[in-house]
Amino acid sequence: MSGTTGGLRRGRAKPADAGRPKPSVLKFRPVTAARWKDLEALFGERGACGGCWCMAWRLARSEWESGKGAGHRRRLMRIVRSGREPGLLAYSGTEPIGWCAVAPRTEYAALERSRVLKPVDDQPVWSITCLFVKKPFRRMGVSSALLKAAAERALARGAPAVEGYPVIPYQSKAPDAFLWTGTLSAFRKAGFREIHRWSKSRPIMRYGGTGPSRATSGAGT
Repeated sequence: MSGTTGGLRRGRAKPADAGRPKPSVLKFRPVTAARWKDLEALFGERGACGGCWCMAWRLARSEWESGKGAGHRRRLMRIVRSGREPGLLAYSGTEPIGWCAVAPRTEYAALERSRVLKPVDDQPVWSITCLFVKKPFRRMGVSSALLKAAAERALARGAPAVEGYPVIPYQSKAPDAFLWTGTLSAFRKAGFREIHRWSKSRPIMRYGGTGPSRATSGAGT
């Protein structure tokens, strides 16, 4: 009998995303004191990953190591309550499903120390340093939509340009935990262009502002 094996009918293979929730129309909102509980709910007990609470870029390495967990949670909460809006939340309906950190580059101590992500020019850019999407909603286009919304929000708040720093993995498939700065494809889909590479695996992407694309400038060669 066609379509059977040993008298049992073969079932069709289910698509990889079968049973996964589909995001409704996405909404994006800045993280304010009134939305702190939503950020807590999204990050969960692990503070998104390993007790980080999006502090890795803001602190010296020793401070970051010693403050994992509750200490970093308090630091981020103080920033939010100060009114500085350190990032953007993505919502599917009323459910927070994604986070994107964006702030002036000068707020990120780790960027100031980095050799592979050192400034390309003298523009006072803002930087996107962290991207977190709730697991059931990954690989659905949330990341690129959130990157674009975060960049537009930064421009509206006075940023002359917005940069991002994806990692290009050495393997074809990398664990999600290693992609917390975003993927190159997501930045491109969001309208960012590559302007330089100080390292083969760390392109510097820019949204808005000036600066030639890498293809025409010869940067990174």
